[in-house]
Amino acid sequence: MIAETLTTQGLLTAFALTGLVMLLSEFVSARLTRGRIHGSAIAVLAGLALAWAGGSLTGGTKGLADIPMLAGVGLLGGAMLRDFAIVATAFEVDVARLRAAGGAAVAALLLGLVIPFIAAVLVARASGYTDPVALTTIGAGAITYIVGPVTGSALGAGPDVMAISIAIGVLKSILVMVATPLLARPIRLSDSRSAMVFGGMMATTSGVSAGLAATDRALVPYGALTATFSTGLGCLLAPSLFFLAVRAF
Repeated sequence: MIAETLTTQGLLTAFALTGLVMLLSEFVSARLTRGRIHGSAIAVLAGLALAWAGGSLTGGTKGLADIPMLAGVGLLGGAMLRDFAIVATAFEVDVARLRAAGGAAVAALLLGLVIPFIAAVLVARASGYTDPVALTTIGAGAITYIVGPVTGSALGAGPDVMAISIAIGVLKSILVMVATPLLARPIRLSDSRSAMVFGGMMATTSGVSAGLAATDRALVPYGALTATFSTGLGCLLAPSLFFLAVRAF
């Protein structure tokens, strides 16, 4: 009866599983790392490990979603709720507060989009990729793991390229989560203005939010503000202006 309920209520099961993973990750973060590695970073690694385990057990290609009881994970992590999350977070952006941060925040937004994109495109080109669609999708993934699949979907990229773009974005997010509390003092990340600049430069909302939470929770809204704006801007520019630039070159 329990198995049938979990299977028929797949989305609720997925939410419950995600909550359990987050709960255990926060416990590990607090007890084993004393908060230096944020629970979100541990949860991302746990999610990747569970996806690998699910695919290995079933021989499938969708990770945990290949297990009938956990099929709702595919919906929870699918494109529909991903795009809903983008729209929802975009509504939290207060442009007036962003403008108050001055030109530094605007410059950080542009640099946070252009620098990782160019770096990833150059690495992809050196690795043998020549198709402008593939290069743009991989470059967009270096902005965030949200911009990558959004760009790939818009341009018609293949699933292997989409997977690479997501992997790059996830790796970047984890690195930002872990490195932020360690580098906060040397880079003087201590007030709302610096948090806004940092969020724009890093561009990854999850990485910035988790990293700032482990540094100073008061800075989270400011870093998340510009990081969220950067994600939305990346979703707009990557499949359009950036793609045209890559194709021209």
